[in-house]
Amino acid sequence: MNATRAIPGIHHVTAIAGDPGRALAFYTETLGLRLVKRTVNHDDPGTWHLYFADAAATPGCVLTLFPHPGARPARAGTGMVEATRLAVPSDALGWWEARLREAGAGVAGVAARPGGERALAFRDPDGLALELVATDSPPRGEPWTEGPVPAERAIGGIHSVVLALAHPEPTARFLAGTMGVEREGGLVDLVARPGKPPGRIAAGAVHHVAWRAGDAGAHAAWRDRIAAAGRRPTPVVDRFYFRSFYFREPGGVQFEFSTE
Repeated sequence: MNATRAIPGIHHVTAIAGDPGRALAFYTETLGLRLVKRTVNHDDPGTWHLYFADAAATPGCVLTLFPHPGARPARAGTGMVEATRLAVPSDALGWWEARLREAGAGVAGVAARPGGERALAFRDPDGLALELVATDSPPRGEPWTEGPVPAERAIGGIHSVVLALAHPEPTARFLAGTMGVEREGGLVDLVARPGKPPGRIAAGAVHHVAWRAGDAGAHAAWRDRIAAAGRRPTPVVDRFYFRSFYFREPGGVQFEFSTE
């Protein structure tokens, strides 16, 4: 596999929120993530951009939010991320279920996933669908020891995402053929929702999924590859602390490639 095909994994996931104070309290005080950066949405400077992560802001451990006070709720549908999964230690789900129920986080309970893993589904205050996946090998984040969650229970990073698609096969071919994501790699699950209308991105929905691209050279090579596949990537944008470009995969979900 050449340099442009070796994706280390997901870089971050960005969602839309409503009230920023409510989101800040939930992600730091309930989930125990660290607020590592507060900046503006460079594409909409009137909007905050909040970054939550582990202690070191490790790529693959970052969730970010664009808060829009008073925003209407999202509508579930195709061409959207149906759930964002976060990794926790294998023995932590009972502890987390009790904590999230006490916080009123819309807990759906623990269910088995394909492959034998167990996942705890819940929602953030804006209705964003999240899952905690119990795994023996969570991403190697650095727990925020000054937060409210003990290190042995802490969220270890992004486990995977679930994409809701009207027709999954074109996305599956693109992920495997262009992006080099293995079908059994565990980073992305594709769910067929035939007949369901396209969703609406608003509060409580994922805005985009960002992939790790390595250094600037690998990032440029990835953009060339995505363009050659006909996905029409945007120009490269300098975010000051990383560089990125965006495009939509065949099913309509917005992807980003980011340097480390």
